[in-house]
Amino acid sequence: MYACFVGYIVQAIVNNFLPLLFVTFRSEYGIPLSQITLLVALNFAVQLAVDMLSAVLIDRIGCRASVVIAHICAAAGLIMLAFLPDITPDPFAGILASVFVYAIGGGIIEVIISPIIEGCPTDNKEKAMSLLHSFYCWGHMGVVLLSTAFFALFGTENRKVLTLIWAVIPIVNAAVFSRAPIFPLNGGDGSGLSLKQLFRSRTFLLMMLMMVCAGASEQAVSQWASAFAEQGLGVSKTIGDLAGPMSFALLMGLSRLIYGKYGERIDLDRFIAFSSALCIASYLCIAFLPVPAVGLAGCAVCGFSVGILWPGTYSKASAMIKDGGTAMFAMLALAGDVGCSGGPALAGFVSDACGGDLKKGILAAVVFPVLMLVGTALCAGKRSG
Repeated sequence: MYACFVGYIVQAIVNNFLPLLFVTFRSEYGIPLSQITLLVALNFAVQLAVDMLSAVLIDRIGCRASVVIAHICAAAGLIMLAFLPDITPDPFAGILASVFVYAIGGGIIEVIISPIIEGCPTDNKEKAMSLLHSFYCWGHMGVVLLSTAFFALFGTENRKVLTLIWAVIPIVNAAVFSRAPIFPLNGGDGSGLSLKQLFRSRTFLLMMLMMVCAGASEQAVSQWASAFAEQGLGVSKTIGDLAGPMSFALLMGLSRLIYGKYGERIDLDRFIAFSSALCIASYLCIAFLPVPAVGLAGCAVCGFSVGILWPGTYSKASAMIKDGGTAMFAMLALAGDVGCSGGPALAGFVSDACGGDLKKGILAAVVFPVLMLVGTALCAGKRSG
């Protein structure tokens, strides 16, 4: 379980370190906003492709081999990111190659860690799942806080050293996973429902839709929070990184901890519906209110509002679709990554079309929490597939 928690910290590094360098890449290498958007899209698109393959391959390869390979890929991609942009003729091509490699690791981690936690012999699996997903938030916070402190002390010109430091974490965790006991999901062989059986379930299809919206609602603001704070609100990079991504991650983690501790007292459908409505309000706050402090507060509130969307949908799917198995987790991760790719991409392309106005891009992405709210209303009252 400890290795799984660290695995989600690795996932946070993979997803959230690079966005802190968006403005740096734009100024140092002259990479336009539209190309930087492709970095976000590629990261989650590769993870999406890995999700698709994982539904078939992980059960054949085995959990241990899969999770070790995932951490090796994450470390290799980060090491490449430290060197390739400066040794390739096109810096953007070097960054793309690095993102491609570590995204493979991130995709496998996303699929395999949740079933490993489900298989662990714990008394309360829902609380274990909530705690697991909160570690993504604490990892996100750690990435932002430590990276910001490093850049403030040593400057962004020394980012290669920091990138290599982050690469140490997946290397060590790969060694831990190579020895840690791993229990199979769904009894002895870890098998579950087939993809054909899953896609015949209307409940599963609804869960897929909600995962798309959950991923998009979270990442549309998370991926652009630093750049939004720097450019849209006119604050420094240090303040932007701390007040944007870090406050977002803090409140997202708190939301997951609250449900993890008091979940038995909270109706999940109502909590998701409330969170979706709050997310819509935070998007509108970011897009329309011109006061920088209020806009940054909107980013933080957005973090709290999206906290339950991803793990909450996971928990509902696990409870409502019995014996979903690795294939179900893989398909839900795939749907989430469709949203994680589509949300920031939509925000970036709309922003670029509007002369780099990130507020308009984030406004366009409000469609995702709106759809999440609709999906929650459709889901309420359903008990099985």
